[in-house]
Amino acid sequence: MLLRQRLIWILLGLAAAAAIGYLLLGTQRAAPNIAWTDLQGKRQDLAALKGNVVLINFWATTCTSCIAEMPKLVKLQESLHGKPYKTVALAMSYDAPAQIRHYVAQTGLPFIVAHDRDGKAAAAFDNVALTPTSFLIDTQGNVVQRYLGEPDMQALEQTILGLL
Repeated sequence: MLLRQRLIWILLGLAAAAAIGYLLLGTQRAAPNIAWTDLQGKRQDLAALKGNVVLINFWATTCTSCIAEMPKLVKLQESLHGKPYKTVALAMSYDAPAQIRHYVAQTGLPFIVAHDRDGKAAAAFDNVALTPTSFLIDTQGNVVQRYLGEPDMQALEQTILGLL
């Protein structure tokens, strides 16, 4: 009986250590192969971008933090021009298509913009509900970082450069 209790405590300790390691160090996992239709009507999926570092950004036109973040994402995209890097901005399902088109027309966003009309992309990425939320994906298609809120853009750029 005593041996069994010790074994249980050892297993619980290992499980706790693994959970703490996951939280502190993170772990890579394959990104879900979501698909989208961009605002120009082009159908694409995440697998087609393999070989690039990809930032999937969930946002909404009604999200003030998202709107404040967009010019910084534009600057990031421009600073990485010519490198195998892509930004995919997925507007949340509750966002109005006309508002999305209007905002993109006003700002001329230089990256892929699509509307997650049915919420399937947000669901596939751990049920994203808060915006902005972004996922950094390496060239092999693994999620290497999740950002809730606006990331430190300088640190993000350095992480991207390290993944290229």
